[in-house]
Amino acid sequence: MYIAAVALSVILALLSLAAGAPKVQLKGDVPNGLVAKGLGTGLVRFIGLAETAAAVGLVVGIWWQPLGIAAAVGMAVLFLGAIRYHVKWGDYGDSASRGGAMAPVLFLVVAVAAALTLAASQ
Repeated sequence: MYIAAVALSVILALLSLAAGAPKVQLKGDVPNGLVAKGLGTGLVRFIGLAETAAAVGLVVGIWWQPLGIAAAVGMAVLFLGAIRYHVKWGDYGDSASRGGAMAPVLFLVVAVAAALTLAASQ
């Protein structure tokens, strides 16, 4: 179980870092799209910082599982907010934006799996 927890933690940390870094820097299509849809730059940066901090927490959580579990649960909550945002904007009904809107759903599944495997490996 520990190997699965480590693998899921590393995968989620990499995904989280890849998603968070552009938001912190406000560079790229995703941050620009979020700002264009009405989110403030401060909120976009905050989301990016939360994703980046969670990546660090997940890596440290490999050795200290309570932090990893907290980071994975925090990521799950963040991804639920992202899913809510995509529902609000109708991205799941629009074939042009559906692909990007599915990423938080996948990340949510990985975050829940990481939290559960980390908890089981204690």
